[in-house]
Amino acid sequence: MAKKILVVDDEEGIRLLYREELEDEGYKIIDASSGEDCLKCLEEELPDLVLLDIKMPGMDGVEVLRRIKEQWEELPVILCSAYPHYKQEFGTWASDAYVIKSSDLHDLKEKIKDILKKSSK
Repeated sequence: MAKKILVVDDEEGIRLLYREELEDEGYKIIDASSGEDCLKCLEEELPDLVLLDIKMPGMDGVEVLRRIKEQWEELPVILCSAYPHYKQEFGTWASDAYVIKSSDLHDLKEKIKDILKKSSK
């Protein structure tokens, strides 16, 4: 059975890129365009992993991460940001990984594989 990934990003182009690339890797993708939508999705359908943007209008990714970890402590979350300085913020440390957005998704795909392998043990 394919592992399910929830992609959360306010940019439609990023969601489409991640969907295409990750479906090619065999994952089932669901997506959300905001932090609020992400939390609603989690209530309806729990994925195996969440890819979460940090800088979004409304509820930012750090707040969404905090809420995810309060309710679904074991759910792996990878923060994806175009801004490397967020990695130093205390609120991001609860994530399982932090990846700088790039058109080359090799690093992201490797992190996903590693985290899903660990969480399925």
